Amino acid sequence: MQLGAFLSYGETVLSIFVTLEPSLRRNLVAMFVAGLCFWAGLAGLLPALPLYIEQFGANGQQIGLVMASFAIGLLTMRPLMARMTDEQGRKPVLIIGLLAIAIAPLLYWLVPLMPSITWEISLVGHRWLIQSPIVLMMVFRAFHGLSIASFVTAYSALVADLAPPNQRGELIGYMSLVNPIGMAIGPALGGYLQAGSGFTHVFVLMAMLGMIGVGCAITITEPKREVVNVRRKAAFWSLLWMPAVRIPAVMLLLVGLAFGGLATFVPLYARESNFALNIGLIYTASALASFGIRLLVGRASDRYGRGPFITLGLMFYTVSMIALWLAHSESAVLLAAAVQGMGGGMLIPMVAALMADRSTSADRGLMFGLCLTGFDVGIALAGPVMGQVADLTSYRDIFGVAAAMTLLGLVIFITTSSKDIAHSVQFALKGGKDVYAVPHSTL
Repeated sequence: MQLGAFLSYGETVLSIFVTLEPSLRRNLVAMFVAGLCFWAGLAGLLPALPLYIEQFGANGQQIGLVMASFAIGLLTMRPLMARMTDEQGRKPVLIIGLLAIAIAPLLYWLVPLMPSITWEISLVGHRWLIQSPIVLMMVFRAFHGLSIASFVTAYSALVADLAPPNQRGELIGYMSLVNPIGMAIGPALGGYLQAGSGFTHVFVLMAMLGMIGVGCAITITEPKREVVNVRRKAAFWSLLWMPAVRIPAVMLLLVGLAFGGLATFVPLYARESNFALNIGLIYTASALASFGIRLLVGRASDRYGRGPFITLGLMFYTVSMIALWLAHSESAVLLAAAVQGMGGGMLIPMVAALMADRSTSADRGLMFGLCLTGFDVGIALAGPVMGQVADLTSYRDIFGVAAAMTLLGLVIFITTSSKDIAHSVQFALKGGKDVYAVPHSTL
């Protein structure tokens, strides 16, 4: 892109912020920095943590179980954090998520310092050896899951609160850039620190990022909003059957299976395939591509609808998993990671915008939490399921299975995203009005 065109586009990006009150702009800046710290602190552990767990003698399935324990915290805390986001406010929940980012790395660091105990359990002719370091890592990893259950729900809800309805996709797209930027910075730092200085430096740096984020979140002032809403009084899990939520949640479950396999097993896949590259660069390539696509799709979705961009995101995700499955060189892996980044960069902000369209400010946290529960379950299943695939075949074949999952998600979205097949195909492929969207006047 030429410099003049880039500057022109930068002016377009900033124009939406000029229309906001100065106090809201300050809040957005504080949120953006806190978001960068959150995602960098979370993603910075990805290149190091599977290798760290392996030091305790864990096999592929055990590594998958530890990494998947993250989703236990997500699933158990998501309902509480979603309701707290609506009832107590976005800011307290943001701070809870950032505190989890700061504390969890220090807990991981303490594991080797604790006494190691091995338990032997025999049941129905089978014998299992349970090692205390693996158990502790599972517990601490579950605690770490509190971070996303808290921060992502509250962050998405607060951005949607601030966004004008006719520019919602654009603002969500811009503010969601914290994810790819943090995902680019964190793994690169974590990978280089782990290779050069060891695990301790990685854990300390990620904990520091979490505390910086807490400091930023404390300065945020929330806008006034309606608190009471009838839908919030219903049981959390029963609301998953609402047509407006059910299909996005199922689709994200399948994407979560693919993402969970990617996040957990890429370091081991790269080592198995003898790829000579810093593992953090794989995550960085994904994040950079995600950054670029998010600059474009948010504004376009306000004009053309969310459906086509969700469909395109699922297509990119499927292609990326196939490419990883077939990759036999470092450049092929990085290209596949970039395609995956484009898929995630389209899919996640567009689903957030879709759920914002389908909710009011009073129950937005609940609706986000409901939809993202599908993603949580997918990540929870990815560790043990994909770990079993790796133990039976190879780490490479994980991505063949992941491609099948995202392809199924694509078919489900195209055929069931609206009230019937005809409307679903229209919405998913051609865009237009979402039949489940809440009228602007009620927001």
